[in-house]
Amino acid sequence: MPALLYTLGFLTLYLLAICTPWGQRAENALFGLGSEGSEDAWIYPLSGSAYGSTPLPPLELSAKPTLTVGLAVIVVLTLVRRCWWPGCAALGVVILTTGGNQVLKSTLPRPDLVGAPENLLDQGFPSGHTAIPAALTLAAVLVVSPRIRPYIATAGVLWLACIAAASATMGGHRPSEVLGATLLACACYGLATWLLPPGATRSTRALPVITLTVALAIALVSGARNDTLTRSLVSAATAFICAALVWYAAVGRPARRTRPALG
Repeated sequence: MPALLYTLGFLTLYLLAICTPWGQRAENALFGLGSEGSEDAWIYPLSGSAYGSTPLPPLELSAKPTLTVGLAVIVVLTLVRRCWWPGCAALGVVILTTGGNQVLKSTLPRPDLVGAPENLLDQGFPSGHTAIPAALTLAAVLVVSPRIRPYIATAGVLWLACIAAASATMGGHRPSEVLGATLLACACYGLATWLLPPGATRSTRALPVITLTVALAIALVSGARNDTLTRSLVSAATAFICAALVWYAAVGRPARRTRPALG
């Protein structure tokens, strides 16, 4: 089932990127490209790091308010549409993703296998800022009407592409941490859809080429830096993979069977 595949991908990513010397060297080398800090990132003025700037949700201090508002919207949609089982599953996706993210970040070890500088030893796997848009997007897909599901997924994927690229290019997270958060959200979503009671639902039609093309453009702009092309492209590629994973999980597979909304 998809949840198992995403979980295996999460574990494989952790083992290869964090528990091997060559994985650590590859990611640590990115921090040596360009200048220290995030001022050279194009998205820096929107990150909330600049004095007096308003962060793009859920960056910096906007993470908790973004999560709170997202949960409230899911609850309202569940009550309005009376889709009790999908609503519970959507809440479970967000809670398991964000809560599991914090637990894993504090429990998964990051062994120093290459003698890295002290500032590169902090545990950030998986990325909390990336987990929020990924989880909220997948949760929203569960509680909206099948007719508008592709458009909600599109908006969420574009948001995720921006945040994932920003998290990677500004030095707050390594590519593996950004990808890990996305795989965690997809695993929780796969588990939720597998547990939903059977029932008929309408198929959805998506526009994957348009959505992923725009997501790639957003990832390139959000991941761009003035001082290093390599780091910019790696950040953009990471964000694009995250967007593709969430799009495929949400609407890329054949339509699932869920209980129709009551009323």
